[in-house]
Amino acid sequence: MNDLIANALAAERESKHIDFKSKVDLLESGAWCEFIKDIVAMANSGGGALVIGCDNKGNPIGSDISGILSLDPATITDQVHKYTGVQFSQFEIVEKIKQRHSVAIILIHPVNVPIVFTKPGTYRIDDKTQKTAFSAGTVYFRHGAKNEPGNTEDLKNVIEKQIECVRKTWLKGLRKVVSAPPGSNVYTFPPSVEVRETLSPEAKAIRIVDDPDAPAYRKINFDNSHPKRQKNVIEQVNSALLDADKINLYDIQCIKRLYNIESNNAFCHRSKFTGFPQYSEAFIVWLISEYKKDKQFFHNSRAKALQIRKKMAK
Repeated sequence: MNDLIANALAAERESKHIDFKSKVDLLESGAWCEFIKDIVAMANSGGGALVIGCDNKGNPIGSDISGILSLDPATITDQVHKYTGVQFSQFEIVEKIKQRHSVAIILIHPVNVPIVFTKPGTYRIDDKTQKTAFSAGTVYFRHGAKNEPGNTEDLKNVIEKQIECVRKTWLKGLRKVVSAPPGSNVYTFPPSVEVRETLSPEAKAIRIVDDPDAPAYRKINFDNSHPKRQKNVIEQVNSALLDADKINLYDIQCIKRLYNIESNNAFCHRSKFTGFPQYSEAFIVWLISEYKKDKQFFHNSRAKALQIRKKMAK
């Protein structure tokens, strides 16, 4: 916006993004309608600046701009909403000095979807004459230095801008675009998601390639991720829970059956060479946290496992 301010102060003629007003007296009949049309047309056309206190060549004329500078932005938003139904607040009012005179600049940000007038901006000029600043259902754009109803070219430009915006969003973060055979599926993950091995049949399969620019894939080494034997689990849990009854192998067996631990890859891995299960540090942390939430966790697990065994024996 600093560049827009500089351009507005340096401009010597009006354009699509810069409009000069000698004054704006919002107490005059129809002033609000014309003022709102200027703001909406500029927002629909990519934004710009309304410079108040200059003639049509950009020369400051020393007019009183105190009314604009003291204007509550919420009042402008309410007036735009009154005629459009849109709560437009993407604008700023600033005071700048040009050739030793104060001018008011209203910086207007662009909108993604053009604002449409839903009510007519009709006001009385005198006892016999009325004027309509805009009609219901019209969309105003800047055509050079004029505010005019939109045409096919305006709508085409809006659509193209939206397509370009979507395209940039899709391509953001992609380092390389590649072609894939028909029927291929492409999956993207945020940086926080790590691709890991799993035995789950619901997991998506991936193809590992030798492209050095391809995303890194780390194969799990279960000897590192699941180094604990059952006796290690029991020792660590008993060491951490000094105030609890000591757990034993039977407790671990009950919990494994109740919570299907051996099918949980995050907790357990059965070595294909030794056949023995190995456990992760996460399993130990989970056991300790479950006990801290419920001091009867181990006791209840034994009781539930016993009930299941009795039912199965019948």
